[in-house]
Amino acid sequence: MISFDFEYYKPTSINEATQLFQSLVEQGKEPIYFSGGTEVITLGRINQIQTDAVIDIKGIPECMILKKDEKKVTLGAAQSLNKIHEMQFFPFLNKAIVEIADHTARNKITLGGNICANIIYRETVLPLLLTNSEVVIASPNGLKQVPLQGVFHQKLNLEKGEFLVQVTTEQSEIDCPFVCVKKRRQWDVGYPLITTAALKKEGYIKVAFSGLSDFPIYDPMIEKSLNNKQLSKEERVEQALQQIFVPILDDVNGSAEYRLFVLKNTLLDVLDELEGVGHV
Repeated sequence: MISFDFEYYKPTSINEATQLFQSLVEQGKEPIYFSGGTEVITLGRINQIQTDAVIDIKGIPECMILKKDEKKVTLGAAQSLNKIHEMQFFPFLNKAIVEIADHTARNKITLGGNICANIIYRETVLPLLLTNSEVVIASPNGLKQVPLQGVFHQKLNLEKGEFLVQVTTEQSEIDCPFVCVKKRRQWDVGYPLITTAALKKEGYIKVAFSGLSDFPIYDPMIEKSLNNKQLSKEERVEQALQQIFVPILDDVNGSAEYRLFVLKNTLLDVLDELEGVGHV
């Protein structure tokens, strides 16, 4: 049970939503934008989230769009993960989606909710970063479209009053060969140790992963090491791991040493898969 009361609003336009947010702030309230609501409910029950008002963006048409044309795919931030998966527009993203939680939960979890989540994994971000996706962000000053890589640093960095509207990805990026591997310590469903996503474009392998630290990791220096074909695959992976300078998780799910061991072996498998051996 949530221990606090809050007001619920469901605007029908972007302008209405941003103006409503500003109005609530001026009233001394702390509103939050809301799409699937899974984190608000879960974290609200244990008092890790508290708010005076929620603004549900599912009534905004732009946030619900699912569109594919010859050039790009556009995904609304308020669409559920299952709905996006059903459309089969984006196989790389779909592979990440199907490994998140379970089917019932994915009916509620939205794309924007996962990208902006407090939970550390945020697996949908990985293929989006690697495919040079762009995000459409609403603010009190209007809409802006920017590369995801430019605004995602450990998390999606939004200014107060802003919210994610859409994600767009060029079809040329979606068509690239990819690998997405989720390694768990046990069970088929549950929190991962490491989720690794990789893409090969014009012979160059790009990689991102989550579960190693408190946030998803995408670092061009890691990629540079992995693509140094003057070295053996084992040396390339060892060199890539030496580029990781973030705190590594060490908890009941897995020690820091074990997580690095799993990542090392997964990266070797990824190189084999994308360079022609294939046994991921």
